[in-house]
Amino acid sequence: MTQLRLFPARDWLRRTTPVSLKADCLAGLTNAAIVLPQGVAFATIAGLPPEYGLYTAMITAIVAALFGSSMVMVSGPTTAISALLFATLEGMAVPGSARYIELALLLTLLVGLFQIIAGLARLGGLVSFVSHSVIVAFTAAAALLIGVSQLAGAFGVKIEGGGNVVERLIRVAEAAPEVNALAVLIAAVTFVTVASIQSFAPRLPGFLIALVAGAATAAVTGAADKGVEMLGAIPAALPSFHTPQIDLSDVALLASGAAAVALVGLLEAISIGRTFALRRHEPFAPNQEIVAQGLSNSIGSFFQCYAGSGSFTRSGVNAEAGAQTPMSAISASLFLAAILLLFGNYITAIPKPAMAGLILFVAWRLIDRKEIKHIIKTSRPETLILLLTLAAGLLLELDFAIYIGVISSFSVFIYDSAHPSLRVSAPVEAASGRRKFRNAALHGLPECPQLMVVRLDGPLYFGSVEHVEEEWTALRTKRKGQKHVIFYLKGVGKIDLSGADFLIHAAREIRAEGGSFHIVALFPPLLECLRRFQVLEEIGEDHLHISKGDALAAAIANMDLSICATCSKRVFTECSALPGHEQSAPEDHPKS
Repeated sequence: MTQLRLFPARDWLRRTTPVSLKADCLAGLTNAAIVLPQGVAFATIAGLPPEYGLYTAMITAIVAALFGSSMVMVSGPTTAISALLFATLEGMAVPGSARYIELALLLTLLVGLFQIIAGLARLGGLVSFVSHSVIVAFTAAAALLIGVSQLAGAFGVKIEGGGNVVERLIRVAEAAPEVNALAVLIAAVTFVTVASIQSFAPRLPGFLIALVAGAATAAVTGAADKGVEMLGAIPAALPSFHTPQIDLSDVALLASGAAAVALVGLLEAISIGRTFALRRHEPFAPNQEIVAQGLSNSIGSFFQCYAGSGSFTRSGVNAEAGAQTPMSAISASLFLAAILLLFGNYITAIPKPAMAGLILFVAWRLIDRKEIKHIIKTSRPETLILLLTLAAGLLLELDFAIYIGVISSFSVFIYDSAHPSLRVSAPVEAASGRRKFRNAALHGLPECPQLMVVRLDGPLYFGSVEHVEEEWTALRTKRKGQKHVIFYLKGVGKIDLSGADFLIHAAREIRAEGGSFHIVALFPPLLECLRRFQVLEEIGEDHLHISKGDALAAAIANMDLSICATCSKRVFTECSALPGHEQSAPEDHPKS
């Protein structure tokens, strides 16, 4: 298990060269140009003033780069977390108000603490058990919530906040007579501009150009004087130190939402970190990254930042731009600060409908329609997880959706582990000439009238024993004459006491009928369990084998040769040495 590092940046700082530093600075400059409109947009999604998205892009990126494990992942505000934060807080305070901001900072502190605890407890591996379908469905639900919440801004109307997607759509429809045509025009120009650039010239800073196009449309039409709202001025280009207001009643109120945000953040960061580590053939330590994300959020909450995580868009741009080390993320933060100092005042020229148009595009791109179709076509359990998570996100609350998804994901995992496959196998000759055992029923293979080769694919523990017993009984009922058994523990790593009791009872049942019971097992921890739970004491060490060939030889030695003498199936190659082989027709001999 990888040890947690106090300051992992020491390693890559030592390897920094003038060449890598230049590459990182160029990648950082590209990233800064991208995150400027993104930060404003994501803060808007979160219900916060625009500067909070920019502050989050600065601080969390630096802290995560210094303490994280990924070489190219860039942290900061993300769409899903922004939407989840908004869904968590909007019922507690008016978005953008002082109370709302304080709750956002406190929630961010709690998110960071939860993540640090998870990293120190080395829970990084557990995150892998959350189905990919949960993330796909949650992201789609968040995208729909984001899109619907921005319709009011795109139409230039005021509506009451809160509620699920359907309720919000109803409110927008009721406000249709008040739609501002100029607002719709500005939103449309922004949306079409960014969509066109992303489709035909993806290397250009499409978000920034789209906002400029929206602002230009507003300026040409005099939209500010015709009821179109503009973004407010950023009070300061750089964040300042501010201690979150900690109240125990607020902590209790926010704990559930903070846990959901923490989980989503970890899922994003670990999936992004692993993806790029595999692409670049670099090591990645999930628990180290969890701690880094926790530190970035905890520290960030003291510098006017809201919850963030790894950004796939910025990380992808970072890698494509030639980033070598996390110095690229740090340089991106420094360039962003410089841009705000020089051009921060121009943000007031951006109309809110332009920001709404940009966010509508982000929401549209978030829905992975191809992956949703793939899940529905290929897996019923994953489809169930997807639909449950999506329905919860659309009809209930977004933070509740992640819990529904995680619970359903674990439920499917537990169900699968409790229903391992128990099948009868028979030999076939592979293309290589070697003997392979395949599912006899599936492939229509003949079975030996005296010997049953059973293969268990999956765990044998208290949760699966009942199912395995039912399958075992069904197999035995159909095969009364097969008194000898080879039990192949193919997909079993360990067994518990319940699994051992099943094997002991099965062996006694077979021996009581005058047969023999053999076990094939290879994995050392499994062999240790078989000894510790007295399975080998029951069947005898000579009935444990490391290969099916050895088991067959031992089982055939105990079979009734008079039955073999009249058998024409000759299922096993070993049958050629048994009585009656000379009388069997060649066509009756399957290749084995």
